[in-house]
Amino acid sequence: MIQKIKSSYYKKATFKKILGMDQKNDGVINIHRYDVSNVGDLYCAPHQYFKELEGKYSDIFLYKRTDQKDRNQLVNDIVDNSLIIGGGGLLNRGSFTNQMKFYEKLAQQGKKTVLWGGVGHNEKKPSSYGNIASYDVDVTKFGMAGTRDFNMPGEWLPCVSCLHELFDNSYKTTQEIGVIFHKKTIQQPSITSKFKEYPSTSNTVDLEGLINFIGRSEHIITDSYHAMYWSMLLGKKVAVIPNSSKFYDFKYDPVFTDFDNALKQVKNATIKDGLLEECRELNRNFAKRAFEYLEV
Repeated sequence: MIQKIKSSYYKKATFKKILGMDQKNDGVINIHRYDVSNVGDLYCAPHQYFKELEGKYSDIFLYKRTDQKDRNQLVNDIVDNSLIIGGGGLLNRGSFTNQMKFYEKLAQQGKKTVLWGGVGHNEKKPSSYGNIASYDVDVTKFGMAGTRDFNMPGEWLPCVSCLHELFDNSYKTTQEIGVIFHKKTIQQPSITSKFKEYPSTSNTVDLEGLINFIGRSEHIITDSYHAMYWSMLLGKKVAVIPNSSKFYDFKYDPVFTDFDNALKQVKNATIKDGLLEECRELNRNFAKRAFEYLEV
């Protein structure tokens, strides 16, 4: 409880401090959830794919760290630089709402700010699935806004991780069905035991290992957004067990199912030819315009 109170205080104090300072656009920094335990969060950021952004990143959660050096680092990164926010499910998610409204305010104050990398809604209430009609920020207030949600405001821009070189490799299919669990699901044996007869992994493994697993599978069952996305990029038939609204606004639908029926219903999934090329072209074109706007 004490730690939670401290984090809340540090969060408010950090935001207030930044908003009270003179803003610059001297360089650029990519702010996203830098989480090494979630391969999707780790690789959904533009700094991973463009030499112009190499090494220029910061964790969106530094604002609430108890270590003052971490908080000061974020303050300096934001005050001195233009911002790329994303990727990941940063919108319509309670744990990110204050941050995103903060970045919206900065953009209105003249901070050059771009939403990019696969930013999208991430509401956890099942009643919201397929029913999100608006974001919790006004994306038109940002200098540029690319979002992974096809039917929502902003320019449709699928996750930038499509640019990773691993998707250029050829993979030999050796298993009919592969199961990829979200990092929270692997802690629930009542679920994982349903698939004990099938090869499985999770989004906690390294990217190369996960892509290799997808590559050797004909069908993928998953409750991880990026496992869904990467499987579709590799031309796999995908069934998704949704745990958030984020699964429902990709341009091309997977098969939606549940853990009890996934093994049967994954056979109904289809392949979207040309998806990798489509996603890459969109991100490369967006990058050109973003770098011109940011003067990178």
